[in-house]
Amino acid sequence: TAPPLIGRLVPFVAVCVANAINIPMMRKGELINGIDIVDSEGNKLGTSKAIARSAITQVVISRIGMATPTFALIPVIVNALEKKPYFKARPHLFGPLQTVLCGMILLVSTPLGCALFPQMTPVRVSKLEPELQEKIKALKNPPSVVYCNKGL
Repeated sequence: TAPPLIGRLVPFVAVCVANAINIPMMRKGELINGIDIVDSEGNKLGTSKAIARSAITQVVISRIGMATPTFALIPVIVNALEKKPYFKARPHLFGPLQTVLCGMILLVSTPLGCALFPQMTPVRVSKLEPELQEKIKALKNPPSVVYCNKGL
């Protein structure tokens, strides 16, 4: 049988896989039709499928980043504490302890996970599809950097 710590990390793997599947499925429309590309004033310039893939990847990474401290730290802490005599004599403390730890970690990990990538992600025009590059270059005073709202 696997060590208890390995068993406690199974939910973390499940959350990572669920995020990697769920987010692209929920945003399938952007993968098919593209994500809106805007200028610095928020004016829509077109859509990009390539940037949609990049934005969705960033969201998946952010979500996994938010889950990592909770799902990785708490099992390690509990695994270490359950060997201590104090906690061996008081196993009923693990539920409240895990709840408090989870709340404290989420207070920090959620904002940090959201901040991994900017909400309005800058994109060099040269990274866009050729037809969108041409459309932007045809504008009066074309920008060299445009933006997409990557989502949360």
